[in-house]
Amino acid sequence: MPRWGTLRAVRAIAAATVLEAWRSQLPWLLAGLAAVAAALAVFLHGVALVEAGPTRLALLAALLRLATAGIVATLAVAGTVREAQDKQAEQLLTLPIARAAWLCGRLAGFGAVALLPALLALAILLPATTSLWPALLWAATLLCELWIVAAFATFCALGLGNVAPALCATFGFYALARSLTALQLLGDTTARDAGTRLLALATDVVAWLLPRLDGFARTEWLLYGTGTPSDLGAVLVQTVLALLLLLAASLFDLYRRQF
Repeated sequence: MPRWGTLRAVRAIAAATVLEAWRSQLPWLLAGLAAVAAALAVFLHGVALVEAGPTRLALLAALLRLATAGIVATLAVAGTVREAQDKQAEQLLTLPIARAAWLCGRLAGFGAVALLPALLALAILLPATTSLWPALLWAATLLCELWIVAAFATFCALGLGNVAPALCATFGFYALARSLTALQLLGDTTARDAGTRLLALATDVVAWLLPRLDGFARTEWLLYGTGTPSDLGAVLVQTVLALLLLLAASLFDLYRRQF
């Protein structure tokens, strides 16, 4: 297929993915997230707490990070599995469209979908922050995190072909990538017997393979304004590497299949 034809196919598949997600209760999910965030802010405002403002901001940031990742993962898994079960992907791949173009279109569409929760999170947190740069840095790195989650969810949905195991694998990946630094510190501070050394070695190996999502959308950036452009650069590098790795793994799984 000519290059311009491939780009048109990717663009069309991406637009169809966004439209599918919009019709799959995405507006209601975002509205529910906004309502829960507003209710939490009102509740924390009414509770007498020391450092109530920073506490409210930290809890809101944690809620938004987890909720947006869950929304994006669910939409990516459900959309990919539904398309496979309805044989839509097989019908598309019978056309003169490269499988790589189909996959890139799906990932581009999920990336565009992830932009909506990230913008909503920014809009919710921006009034509570003291300056614009920490909120923008937090939201930009959250978007990178959501892109990685969407790519991994798509990979799991293609390989497992079922919603429940794909979601479990995606949430397990997210929890592990978010806690890698804590696990490494725990391995360094505990007794160094043979079992602990083996576990610490396994943790270090996993840390080389997985992106360090605990360095994305860090709450201290919002609270203390410690984020720098170098933090954004490090996140972007990790995001590019993770997306390329997941794209290669998904393409390998896709091209080995017989449709």
